Amino acid sequence: MLTQTILNGQEITYTLKHCKRKSIGLKIDNHGLSISVPLQTSLPNVETILQEKADWITKKLEHWRNKKNLVLTWTHDAVYPLFGEPWQITMSASGELQMTRQSGQEADYESGSKRLMPELAPRQIEQFVMAWYHQQAITCFKQRITVYAQKLNVRHPPFHLSRAKTRWGSCNSHGIIHLNWRLIQMPLHLVDYVVAHELSHLIEMNHSSTFWKQVESVYPNYWMARKELKEYG
Repeated sequence: MLTQTILNGQEITYTLKHCKRKSIGLKIDNHGLSISVPLQTSLPNVETILQEKADWITKKLEHWRNKKNLVLTWTHDAVYPLFGEPWQITMSASGELQMTRQSGQEADYESGSKRLMPELAPRQIEQFVMAWYHQQAITCFKQRITVYAQKLNVRHPPFHLSRAKTRWGSCNSHGIIHLNWRLIQMPLHLVDYVVAHELSHLIEMNHSSTFWKQVESVYPNYWMARKELKEYG
């Protein structure tokens, strides 16, 4: 059955299952939180366990929310993250498609810009959104590379957008930087970490302690960003 609780100030809905087992089991996946408990376990006992595990539960739920936010669907009412903020396709007063940042649960429309959306094929939406993402990525990455190249006192390297499935960025032996376009969906501080990381390879083409000191010199507490980025998958 579906039950609710408050953990660390958040309202959490979870699935509670009573079954033949000797201990309480917690599971968090893309469906949310589910709890399996022995048949005679009372709800207050379940609540006690949840409160004890509140930090772990809320952290894991946030991890899955982050991963789900990166899965794109090509519908006119879908949400597309940019720098960690939600954006949607809208139509301007002149009848042109545009991307508009949401404020809370409602789209933050400019005055007079809210119009009825036309029927768009998924392929049309994909082309529009991807063109927008790529332009945002090119503009942002150029700017952040300039900032961190100056901090590291290295030349401004050429860079290309990447569609790699397992890397956020790379730097090859020719000094060419590749940055995954999906970084543009992340909060800016994570973009900065990847840029600082890859530009540091222009000085140290390895992951030695010297390399990490180089990263730290321009991005203190880099390990926190590194850990956060891993949670996005």
